Amino acid sequence: MRGVKVVTGAAAAVLLMAHVGLTPALADTIEAALVRAYQNNPQLNAQRAQVRSIDENVPQALSGYRPRVAVTASAGYQYTDTNTTAGGSPTAIVRTEIHGANAPRSAGLTVSQTLFNGQQTANRTRAAESQVSGSREALRVLEQSVLLSAATIYMDYLRDSAIVEVQKSNVRVLEQTLKQTRDRFNVGEVTRTDVAQSEAQLAAGKTQLLTAEANLTTTRANFRRIIGNEPVALAPGSPVDRYLPPTLPSSVELSLIENPNVTAAMFGIDVNYLQVKINEGALLPTVTFQASVQQSYEQTMTIFRSFGASAIAQLSVPVYQGGAEYSLIRQSKETLAQQRLNLEQVRDQARANVVTAWGQLVAGKAQVASAQAQVAASEIALNGVREEAKAGQRTTLDVLNAQQALVNARVALVTAQHDRVVASYAVLNAVGRLSPIVLNLATTVYDPSVHYHQVRDSWYGVRIPDGR
Repeated sequence: MRGVKVVTGAAAAVLLMAHVGLTPALADTIEAALVRAYQNNPQLNAQRAQVRSIDENVPQALSGYRPRVAVTASAGYQYTDTNTTAGGSPTAIVRTEIHGANAPRSAGLTVSQTLFNGQQTANRTRAAESQVSGSREALRVLEQSVLLSAATIYMDYLRDSAIVEVQKSNVRVLEQTLKQTRDRFNVGEVTRTDVAQSEAQLAAGKTQLLTAEANLTTTRANFRRIIGNEPVALAPGSPVDRYLPPTLPSSVELSLIENPNVTAAMFGIDVNYLQVKINEGALLPTVTFQASVQQSYEQTMTIFRSFGASAIAQLSVPVYQGGAEYSLIRQSKETLAQQRLNLEQVRDQARANVVTAWGQLVAGKAQVASAQAQVAASEIALNGVREEAKAGQRTTLDVLNAQQALVNARVALVTAQHDRVVASYAVLNAVGRLSPIVLNLATTVYDPSVHYHQVRDSWYGVRIPDGR
């Protein structure tokens, strides 16, 4: 039975190296994985592109303040054949015949400017700016989701790879146990039942190993999908408790202020409020100014050249337009009321998420301590059962059961350590602080305001700031 003890000790060493940090050479850390996910995750990059597209709503709204200029030109060919008569009596008739071809052509310039439209342009601009702010908060939501997913899958791989090592060690122990049981059966110390029990336990151990390896394969694929590379020699992950508020009440209070879902809902209220003002502006008068010049040649065979210029101010007062404008106002008011209720729902959900995540964190801490005590007790129990089995006071089944109890305890410890770290990231996500800045990640933080200021006051141009 001495060889069995050596293999069991090796399994414990593998578990500690994977989760306490005794591995001498490490190729990757959880911080580096978070950086790669933050920089390269395609879903996150697509959301950044969407934010940049929403930035364009602001210059589109600002275009209502700017003049509209149109240049017109025409040229062509026309043939005229007319015969006119004039005179006061049948004896004094004057006939005029005009026939022939000419080439009419003209060029003109028209400039129009809206002077007043019921503050619709101003409200559209403010609404567009609120949409930009809301889209940035939606980007923060996805950034936090991606970072939480990256931290979770990183810890998933550590957990699943450690479980595979535990199950491999268990299979080796069970193989040696079966060999020793067969040797003892051959000398008559145990019965065929003991051999069958060892064989059954080994078969179950191999099944558990295959299941653990299948889970690890799935986790490896998800690691590649979320983080962007294959996992290689991962370093242990550590909790981020140092970035968390000290108490649950302070965490809840912070989430109601900084959680991006809450702030996005607030900007949604601003957008809907301004939409009400935009629709109300449709009931107010509109004042426009238009200036135009036009130069024409050979419009008729009798006029070779003509020039015209005009400057016109126009006042338009809507009286009744079928009632659609009133319906839009009522509709937008209902939408605003819905958004305000949605804010309360989002706040309640944020509060519930913080409480849930905090509870999981507290439970995770207790589970780690409990699982460590369970592993220590199971190791002592297994050693005692083996010694008692040597003296004939325990059966082979007792040894096998004690071995399985130790395996289960080690799997529980690995799972508890995983849950402990993931729960700390979940709390940080729930309060709205799971960001590269808070985590001090070694990466350039994406700043959506850079693109916004590049396009906000653009009067013309079809190229985006990156040159496309």
